[in-house]
Amino acid sequence: MSYLAESNQGLILKLYVQPAAKKTEVVGLVNDEIKIRLAAPPVDGKANKVLLKFLKKSLKKYSFQLLKGELSRHKSIFIECDDICQAKKDIRDFFDAFGVR
Repeated sequence: MSYLAESNQGLILKLYVQPAAKKTEVVGLVNDEIKIRLAAPPVDGKANKVLLKFLKKSLKKYSFQLLKGELSRHKSIFIECDDICQAKKDIRDFFDAFGVR
């Protein structure tokens, strides 16, 4: 899971986003990052808001924070969690459903 790394009290998820898509969806794994299309333009932080909302809706028991990439397609998301092993499993299971391995 090169797209996921351990950090103090959580995990860091590496993403590559494509804003201004027709719908928000997980595409797959690209160069050790999860590619996600976002149905929002990259204007005034709208794409970042849609990204965080998508993650929160999909993985409800975790808290997400944008660490790096506010103005970039390459993003690092901090995932706060108490049980890192369980969080890794939940995140892996979520992305596996989209064919990410």
